[in-house]
Amino acid sequence: MQRCTKPVAMLLPAPGVDLEKWAVVACDQYTSQPDYWQQVQDLVGDNPSTLRLTLPEIWLEEPDAPQRIQAISRAMEEYQANGLLRPTAPGMMLVRRQMEGVAAPRWGLVMAVDLEAYDYREGSDSLIRPTERTVPQRIPARLAVREAATLELPHILLLIDDPRRTVIEPVAAICSELERAYDTPLMLGGGQLTGWFIPGGPRTEKIQQALEALAAPERLRERYGAPADAPALQFATGDGNHSMAAARARWEQIRETLTPQQRQEHPARWALAEVVNLQDESLEIEPIHRLVTGVDPETILQDAGNYFAAQGAQAQLLEQAPEKEAPWTIRWVAGEKNGWLCIQPNGRWALPVAALQAFLDDRMPQWEGAKPDYIHGEETLCTLCAGAQCIGFVLPEFRKEDLFRGVVLDGVLPRKTFSMGRAQDKRYYMEARRIMP
Repeated sequence: MQRCTKPVAMLLPAPGVDLEKWAVVACDQYTSQPDYWQQVQDLVGDNPSTLRLTLPEIWLEEPDAPQRIQAISRAMEEYQANGLLRPTAPGMMLVRRQMEGVAAPRWGLVMAVDLEAYDYREGSDSLIRPTERTVPQRIPARLAVREAATLELPHILLLIDDPRRTVIEPVAAICSELERAYDTPLMLGGGQLTGWFIPGGPRTEKIQQALEALAAPERLRERYGAPADAPALQFATGDGNHSMAAARARWEQIRETLTPQQRQEHPARWALAEVVNLQDESLEIEPIHRLVTGVDPETILQDAGNYFAAQGAQAQLLEQAPEKEAPWTIRWVAGEKNGWLCIQPNGRWALPVAALQAFLDDRMPQWEGAKPDYIHGEETLCTLCAGAQCIGFVLPEFRKEDLFRGVVLDGVLPRKTFSMGRAQDKRYYMEARRIMP
């Protein structure tokens, strides 16, 4: 099996940098909440921060995005020239995240993964696979950020399904023997983040061997009932799928300019990511809800009934919760009104989110002025639905056991199917890595 991980040199904020102001939540969060990002800007002020090195997606398609991207590129060079980033030896980072309101910490390992072993295209059989369909139209804007960047700061979370806890947990058990690289509270309810550096050597080799054992074809057959010829699967993207796709697209651009030998050594071939065990006690897999603004909710609900009828699926729109819950029951919220969309599966879709997303994808072009969004947290969704011309769909719970089995047997899940916890539980930027020689 191709080895698709390695220890790698990283860049960490230098001593004296205020780490609480340095570490900012993943750029793809709070996309409908500009007040959150205003709070971040107010808190950071003029201090060194990953806010200067990343582009929150709330501004990704704004008219001034090109100017923001150029400012990011300049800041990356300034931070390196001014000594605000210090290099480590090649290695991995053991990270512990204590989240507010969650009893158990989340453990992970930051390492480099080979972008040659990742393919986001539908039907992929690569060692690293997306859990959801990648939207090609979403890549260029993210690629533009990476094209101008000399550094990467990862918010990608790669999942492993390791119920016997053979990869991360043995290292976590001996963290006191490792060098503590950072320990800081995180801004705006993010909890606490601690990192221990693992130098490249016997420990990282043992980690890599344990990862490869998880991907063995015989294990996929045993755990998921995969066919004998099922391709090996080592990682499934949990968060940051489109960032990973942009990294792959950028590598494809660079690869064309290199000799075969240079392709083996170029730093852009690799991407930093945090590896997390799907079976981690703290890991909550939550559905990502749907929001549509700019359209009369009654129009959307009427179209929903017509769409599912045309697809041969029995669907009901109810004003009261059904006495006997249908197999797929999706609650909708519009201002002070709410109701239930009940769908009887007909074999066309494997999950309720797939049925709802198929409807939205089909009808969205017909709703003039419509803007879709994907919202983490039912409470946040209901708050955003308080005004006129908006409707939210509350999706039912998503089971952990459906995730890897779905990727192994059916390929990818519908985009934005699940979220690993709340928005404030997402990865915060800490480590960086140079991706240009």
